[in-house]
Amino acid sequence: MSTASHLIVGPGALGRLLALQLADTQPVVLAGRRALPAEQTLTTPEGERRTRRLTMADSRRLPPLAPAFLHLTTKAYATEAAYDSVAAQLPPATPLVLWQNGFEVQPTLSLRHTGPVLCASTTEGAWLAGDTGVVHAGHGLTYLGDLDNRYPELCRALAATLTDTGLQASAVADIRTRLWHKLAINAAINPLTARYRIRNGQLRDRPFQPMVTQVIEEVTAIMAAEAIPDPEAGWHGLVWQVVAGTANNRASMLQDVLAGRPTERAAILGPLLSAARHHGIASPCLVALDAALAGP
Repeated sequence: MSTASHLIVGPGALGRLLALQLADTQPVVLAGRRALPAEQTLTTPEGERRTRRLTMADSRRLPPLAPAFLHLTTKAYATEAAYDSVAAQLPPATPLVLWQNGFEVQPTLSLRHTGPVLCASTTEGAWLAGDTGVVHAGHGLTYLGDLDNRYPELCRALAATLTDTGLQASAVADIRTRLWHKLAINAAINPLTARYRIRNGQLRDRPFQPMVTQVIEEVTAIMAAEAIPDPEAGWHGLVWQVVAGTANNRASMLQDVLAGRPTERAAILGPLLSAARHHGIASPCLVALDAALAGP
């Protein structure tokens, strides 16, 4: 058995960022379905370039491994398939860490996986620089927890490891609330920027600002019905704060649209629309965005 401490499945921007940050101090295997060069370059937010040689693997045919953590860093819509491809190849009690947007796969895999399931909510920003590198666009913060708060020590241990590598992380008891908060922010930003192909900061301009306001009002009503605590800054304050802080960014959903890839529409809008239907809350703006992004 390999001594790999971290098996990361999903060599996209987040997966490569995580692998390159961990590689200096931890044994790491980065797995996917497509062969990538072992030498990968990380460009830091400060402009420094660091090249590391990573251990790569085919997620469908892993070498014998007993990792301390299995990280799934795929897009939300691909996560269950990624889990199915690797789960049978690993010890069943391997701790699983889910890094997805939305609140769709987290409850599902928390029930399916026999070992601990941790959920990560991160504001780390990264994008790919071709097949050989990733750009760490900005330092963020990662929250770690499990939905039933059964594994606080494991969460604290992983948070300490990530912090030691330069990815600031904290273990929390309310990860469910934090996942819903991030879902609400994503719903107010990602679908509109993807539909109209604009950067985040352009949401402050007309005609987009009133659209954001309407989405926030619909999300606020849904969050209240779901008994999700309001953020300290309020929903309007939080969303506009994020818009201002990421003004020059292309949101991940917009990047997917421009690249012709599937989007995380279902993972981000699906839970909100389902909750709205359950509580009988009208959400015409969210419905219209969902329809527009679903395509013909």
